Amino acid sequence: MIRYTLSILVLLVFTSCYQPERNCKDYKNGKFTFDYMIDSVALTGVFTRHDDLSIEYYEGKIDSSTVRWINDCEYIVKKINPKNMAEEKPVHIKILTTTDNSYTFEFSIVGNNKTKSKGTAIKTN
Repeated sequence: MIRYTLSILVLLVFTSCYQPERNCKDYKNGKFTFDYMIDSVALTGVFTRHDDLSIEYYEGKIDSSTVRWINDCEYIVKKINPKNMAEEKPVHIKILTTTDNSYTFEFSIVGNNKTKSKGTAIKTN
């Protein structure tokens, strides 16, 4: 019984110390692709980010946004020319983990922490 309890305790100590890799600076600039769903249809978007500007290409459209970095792993995106009220709302993005060529992120409308979604962006250059 003591051996079992000690084994669980050691396992908990080692797993609680695990920190996912986050080399966020590698993803401040570049060209990226990401997958998303609209009405149960899987689509792929492309965006190019250079410091404080992001240009998105999706559904045959081009759109631009400003990027304001909060820290190396979090930023706020706001459309430059919003076409409706929904597009006027800025989006908070937090990079959760990184790999050699991608990052996983969560995002939500600024001020709405209850509805968060996740995604993965793949760096193509």
